[in-house]
Amino acid sequence: MATNFVARGLRRMRILLAESAGRRSLDGKQLERVRDLLLECAGGVGGEVSTRQRAGRLAETYLRLDDEGRAAFLRVIATEFGPDPQAVARAHADYQAAIGSETQWAAEATLRNAMRSSRLRILTQFNALPQGVKFLVDLRADLLRFLDLDPALRSLDRELESRLGAWFDVGFLELQRITWDSPAALLERLIEYEAVHEIRSWSDLKNRLDSDRRCYAFFHPRMPLEPLIFVEVALTDHLADNVQTLLDEHAPVFDTERASTAIFYSISNTQAGLRGVSFGNFLLKRVVDDLKRDYPHLVNFATLSPLPSFRRWAEKTPATWEQAFTADDLQRIARHLPPDTAPLAGAGDLPRLLADERWMENPRLARAMSHGLTRLAARYLLRANHDGRPHDPVARFHLGNGARIERLNYLADTSARGKQQSYGLMVNYLYDPATIDGNVEAFSRGGEIAASAALRRSARD
Repeated sequence: MATNFVARGLRRMRILLAESAGRRSLDGKQLERVRDLLLECAGGVGGEVSTRQRAGRLAETYLRLDDEGRAAFLRVIATEFGPDPQAVARAHADYQAAIGSETQWAAEATLRNAMRSSRLRILTQFNALPQGVKFLVDLRADLLRFLDLDPALRSLDRELESRLGAWFDVGFLELQRITWDSPAALLERLIEYEAVHEIRSWSDLKNRLDSDRRCYAFFHPRMPLEPLIFVEVALTDHLADNVQTLLDEHAPVFDTERASTAIFYSISNTQAGLRGVSFGNFLLKRVVDDLKRDYPHLVNFATLSPLPSFRRWAEKTPATWEQAFTADDLQRIARHLPPDTAPLAGAGDLPRLLADERWMENPRLARAMSHGLTRLAARYLLRANHDGRPHDPVARFHLGNGARIERLNYLADTSARGKQQSYGLMVNYLYDPATIDGNVEAFSRGGEIAASAALRRSARD
């Protein structure tokens, strides 16, 4: 009976999550009722069955709330269910007094137990519910949205992030290849979660799952149709330099027996609530192993990656334009300006010129811009940093996983997003199995960036 009660409530979770109409906030009386249920849940009143019932009611209540109500709900957990400061102080004093004695280890266990908050008991009860893992992942996504408005939630966020890190340890995850024959619900998730290159239609998705393509994802056993992160791979015979060509639905299917190169052209994290829980590097390593097993003749493993912060960085650092564009570059650009364009006074005027994205439609002007923009992008990748790490988030990810920045590709993504992010530039990161470990060590130890000689020359020119 109790199991059916919980199951009925939890089956409605995904529906309730998607519904915005009818959500409500919490009035004082309702908040007190939530507090009472949380207290009983944390205390395990009535045994496990009763506690699960309360957890189910609390989860359903939470899903029916608007943002204001959810923030209030989470604040109660964060501020009223932490460790007892007095109990921690007593246990700490006893531990300090016991150091070096036979009772030290018992005192240490007592201190550790005193520091364990009731929040963990509540989170564990939610985790045990059907679809409870997904509930907690989505709950943390809410937490992350609310943190700036209410710093008191940070304690709960840190605790939940720690729990999710343990529950989503890569040892518990399953690597699966997704194909056109995978369940329709899973294919719909791919369309929804694709974060790099929008999947425009079912035929677009079918093309990405054809015989010359691969798609791999990590799954948690408790979230079987929810990919946590997925990577899309194209099998080819060259280092791809244009994503529109790569995604062309009308291009002939490539003969995989001739493939020498695997191109990772899209990596998407799908669950906002798992921010800070890292498994992307493990995914790529597992995928490389899988591909090498199925296609022993593959010799190159590389990405065709965006530069998501390049344009924003360039527009905020005007001095770099003067350094990247030579006088000859500016003369060539000036010769091909549209008649109605104001003349260039210097390289500092180029961001204004490029704000009109029609410049890409002028082949001569686009060619004139190529050397300076490529030089600017090379300097961005090799020199721009934030807190001692590369400014570009994609670069941080791949360099941290042992890749080498191999090549910049001009006008490699002429989509609206490509123009907005990077003036159409993309980059190849190369994963050379012989150098990965050394690159990881050099980058993690001293921030050393592995890059091809050609890219370094471009940054110096």
